[in-house]
Amino acid sequence: MHFMATKHDPATVLEEQDQRLKPPPMFQVMLLNDDYTPMEFVVSVLQNFFGMGREKATQVMLKVHREGRGVCGVYPKDVAATKVEQVSSYARQNQHPLQCVMEEV
Repeated sequence: MHFMATKHDPATVLEEQDQRLKPPPMFQVMLLNDDYTPMEFVVSVLQNFFGMGREKATQVMLKVHREGRGVCGVYPKDVAATKVEQVSSYARQNQHPLQCVMEEV
């Protein structure tokens, strides 16, 4: 009985390795400014959903206030989507129009 060695194309292996080694795309989660959401509420969102200390949360809130948007953190897609949903839902429950969005970095 003879076993034939199959010739493996090295290019195929390299291509598969490149796919595996490529890091997943990351997404930044941002809060958008509005004229109605209280600053204190934004600070509490940053502390509760993004694990920021009060000082850091205040800095990000001021950036949102002054520049129209502020980055809360950078996450893999599924984590970012969950954060956006949690913050949006929490804001609606508290009757604030605060918008939370994500975009690929």
